[in-house]
Amino acid sequence: MSAASEFVLAVQFLTRLPTPQVRDFSEALLARSSRWFPLVGLIIGALLAGLAWAGLSLDPWLAALAVLLGWMGITGGLHLDGLADLADALGAAHRSPERLLAVMKDPHLGSFGVLALIAQCATKLVLAMLLARAGAWPILLLVPAWARWGVYAWQTLPPLAPGMAERFAWAHSRYAPWLWWLVLSALSAWLAPWLLAAPLLVWAYRWWLRWRLGGVSGDCLGAGIELTESALLALAAVAMAVTVLAV
Repeated sequence: MSAASEFVLAVQFLTRLPTPQVRDFSEALLARSSRWFPLVGLIIGALLAGLAWAGLSLDPWLAALAVLLGWMGITGGLHLDGLADLADALGAAHRSPERLLAVMKDPHLGSFGVLALIAQCATKLVLAMLLARAGAWPILLLVPAWARWGVYAWQTLPPLAPGMAERFAWAHSRYAPWLWWLVLSALSAWLAPWLLAAPLLVWAYRWWLRWRLGGVSGDCLGAGIELTESALLALAAVAMAVTVLAV
């Protein structure tokens, strides 16, 4: 039952999808649920691919809008909140670690956060349209999974403050990252080989976190998921364009 509870908690934490109630909840169990994050990403991706496929029968832009709204609805905007908080903090911190943490904890949304949300949503909308128009909507299956796989790399950084990032670091798994890397790599080699570059993007963000912030927080994890998703969508769009030009 522990594995089932971990999976249900992972779904509850990362999405707004209906799930059974977990009766033996604990923070340690929530931390261990991170081993199921890529699987939850595959579920999210399957739903998004389905929305893209359904909308594509009418218009690529309609398919892209359905994907964007579905992305926000399924996840509840959880990671968008982290992206906005990080953008506000970076814009107002002026390289002061104390100020950065204070702004990230502030529940109010600033101008940098608003701009980050607009840019992120516009980016996903346009890139989803390009993928849908090219008939490459199956790529959406893997993008959310790879982004949530990134948590394994980011959570090993020192926590900037007590919170979600610190809790997930409690249950660092030695085997889950590699098992999911094999699964996602095999699926990528089959559906979209250019997504095999996902680990490079994940580690580039990890390097930036260590260089710029010196550690990680829950907002940084959420922001990383959003940024990785957009980067992978952009990579797929560029790869398709290059392939078309080469033909």
